[in-house]
Amino acid sequence: MSSRRPGIRLDRVSRVALLLVLVGLAALYVGPARSYIDTRGEAAQRSAHVAELKRENAALKARKRALETPSELELEARRLGMVRPGERAYVLRGLPGGAGDE
Repeated sequence: MSSRRPGIRLDRVSRVALLLVLVGLAALYVGPARSYIDTRGEAAQRSAHVAELKRENAALKARKRALETPSELELEARRLGMVRPGERAYVLRGLPGGAGDE
C-alpha cells in the first residue's frame, strides 16, 4: 500500500489562494481604471467645448470691432428697424421675391 493519505493537497490550496489573491488585485484596479478612462473622456469633451467658446469669443470680438464704426452701427440699427429722429418708417408688403411677404 501507498503511504500517501487522501486529504487536503497543499499545492492545490496554494494555487487556489494565489488565484483568489490575483483576482482580488485585478478587481481593485477596475474601479480606478474606469474612473481614469471616464475622466479622460470628460477632459476631451471639455477641451472641445473650450475651443468652441474661444472661436465664438473671437467672432464676437470681431463683431464688436466692426460695430465700432459709425457706418456699420447705422446699418445694424436699420436692420433692426430703427430710424433716426424725424425720419418716417415705411413697411412695404406684397413685394415679389419674398421681401415683405408675410
